[in-house]
Order: sequence, then C-alpha cells, then structure tokens
Amino acid sequence: MIRDAHGRKMSKSLGNVIDPLEVINGITLSGLHKRLEDGNLDPKEMKTAKEGQAKDFPDGIPECGTDALRFALVSYTAQSDKINLDIQRVVGYRQWCNKLWNAIRFAMSKLGEDYIPPSDIIPETMPFVCKWILAILNKAISKTVASLESYEFSDAATTVYAWWQFQLCDVFIEAIKPYFSGNDPVLASSRRSAQYTLWLCLDNGLRLFHPFMPFVTEELWQRLPSRKDSIRKESVVISEYPSVVQDWVNDEVELEMSVIETVVKSLRRAGFVRFRTDDACHTIKKHEMVLCTLATLSSLDVLRGAINMEAELEKLKKKMEEVQKQYDTLMKKTTATGKPARILNGKFLPLLLLEATILFFSV
Repeated sequence: MIRDAHGRKMSKSLGNVIDPLEVINGITLSGLHKRLEDGNLDPKEMKTAKEGQAKDFPDGIPECGTDALRFALVSYTAQSDKINLDIQRVVGYRQWCNKLWNAIRFAMSKLGEDYIPPSDIIPETMPFVCKWILAILNKAISKTVASLESYEFSDAATTVYAWWQFQLCDVFIEAIKPYFSGNDPVLASSRRSAQYTLWLCLDNGLRLFHPFMPFVTEELWQRLPSRKDSIRKESVVISEYPSVVQDWVNDEVELEMSVIETVVKSLRRAGFVRFRTDDACHTIKKHEMVLCTLATLSSLDVLRGAINMEAELEKLKKKMEEVQKQYDTLMKKTTATGKPARILNGKFLPLLLLEATILFFSV
C-alpha cells in the first residue's frame, strides 16, 4: 500500500492523494486544487484538503519522469509492504538521471565518434584502476542477479545504483582523467585500455540498470558504439543481461584499492596518514598517480622510518597558512573586480592544491 510521506492513507478529504501521472508529468499547486474542485468533496473537506496540499506541495509537484518514480517505488520495497512515498526522494532520483546522462556524455567524449571497441583484451595488461572497476562491476553483477532471482528487488536496485554512483562516477571516471588530459605517448596504451574499460562499464552498467530505469537506459544504450565482429540487438530490453566474467575477478587489486580509498579519505580530513606496515607504504608508492588524482594533490611525499610527528604537523600547518593567505588575496581581487573566482583579467587562476605528506610510522 502506498501512503503519503507522513504514513497516512491517501484520502481525498485529506488532500494527500498522489496521482502517478502528476508525479511523472508534474503539476502546479493550482492544478492540484483544481483536481479537488472537479470532484465531489464537501466544502468543509475541500478546505481541509487544499490546506493539506498547500502544506505538502507548496510549489506543486515537479516533473520527475517515469524512470525516477519507478526506481523510487522499487527502492521503497525494502522497508515493508507499506510505502511512505516522499516526493522529494523521487525528485532526487530524477536529478540522478541527469548525472547518469552527464556520465555517458563525458564517456562518449573520451571514446570519440569513430571509436570501435576491440573484440578482446587481456585484463592483466590493463592499468590498475581498470582492473579494479571491472572486479567491482563483476561483484555488482553477481549480487544484482542473485537479488533479482530471490525477488529482493530493492537490494538489486541499491547495488546497481551504488556501483554507478560510488565506484564508476566518483572513483573510476575521476581516476582515468589524467589519461585523457594530453597526448603523452607514454600513456597511449593506458588511454586505450581506459577507453575500452569505460565502454565495457557503460555497456554492462546500462544493461544491468535497465529493469529499474528502462527509458533513460534504452536511450543511452542506443548511443554506445558496438564491436565490429558482433551483431547488436535492436534494443537493450532484448539484449543479454550481464553475467559474471571470471577473468575480471581480482581480489588483490580490490584490496590495494581499499587502501588507497582509505588514504584519500584520511588526507582530505587530516592532511596526512600514518602507516605501520611496509606493504601499505609500497601500495601507495606503486599507485601514486591514482591517489594524487583522487585526493586532488599536487605532490606526494612518503617519509620512512621514525619521524618527528610534531615537527611534520607544524610544517603542514605552515603550508595551510600559506595557502589560506593566497586564497584570501585571491578573493579580495575577485571581489574588487566583480569577476568569478576562477577567472581574473581573462586568465584562469591556478588551483591551490595542498601538498600531502604520508607519514610512515615504524613500529
């Protein structure tokens, strides 16, 4: 049973009845009032109903689309057979559809108009971050399929959403940007691997997401290039659902990436990290470019052996003070000229990046 956001049963006299078409297409508050007036409510009930609508939907109901409503209802099934439908949650999923669209647009710009995915690739030769995202995608596929087979639709929807949002968009797409920032021949091989991995993620990710958001995934999947030696299905709805690829399994890479993600979070919070094992320190140095990209660092220093923690912290504080002074000066100039913070006198201002020091603390 679908109830309103407050857990009340939908009733015309309360003015809390939500028509799915009004969520899909959107409606103004006056439109909601008109729907009540066209009914047969008692004048007293009419007043109460309009007050309820004005309280719950002061600006009416924004257009959310079919996919956002569908995904919200599927996600709600985890709580019970009674759904307390909050329109703002549906609006949030509509906004996420825009993010999905932008992610595909970014990917297509990196693939290029004439891109043709290779027929095969050897995972062992791929960059570290490419191995990682395929390993995580493999787990997402496995969990989604298992959830669908056991009719745990909310778990399946959450798994796919989490992979798109937190692994693909927040980590992988950010981590591969250095490969496309120039035409360095040293990165040519990594760039090609990143392109193919990106295509694999989009192809599998859209097919994985299709049962939950059929319209936007169909539109985006049709835009993807196809392999030269394969026969493309006419629609994503009749294409094969993703399945686990054994060659993508890589527990070692997942473990190393978990260390990097932990370090990134610590650097953003404290500016430094302490490790007690050589393995962790080795992992950081081996994947320095990935860490610097995700943490938005200009440089990375790894100090070994016993160190003076107080002295290092004092250095970091001085660096932060210097950056703060540069920031304050920049803002004063920006305010005086009335121009955006990133542009001054027609020139782009360099980003002020803090140097992070990873402190290796020996036991």
